[in-house]
Amino acid sequence: MAKKGNRIQVILECTEQKDTNIPGTSRYVTTKNRKNTPSRIELKKYNPNLKRVTVHKEIK
Repeated sequence: MAKKGNRIQVILECTEQKDTNIPGTSRYVTTKNRKNTPSRIELKKYNPNLKRVTVHKEIK
């Protein structure tokens, strides 16, 4: 039986890589509490294609 709760899985995608000509996308999977953060989250994560830390925003 599946757990019922407020934690959901979200996908974070890099926002700065779209402006460059470098192919590929940087995506991370994480979880968030739907009750505490109903809006979309954005975190600073490492982008291996750009070789630096960039802002990643929640998609979908």
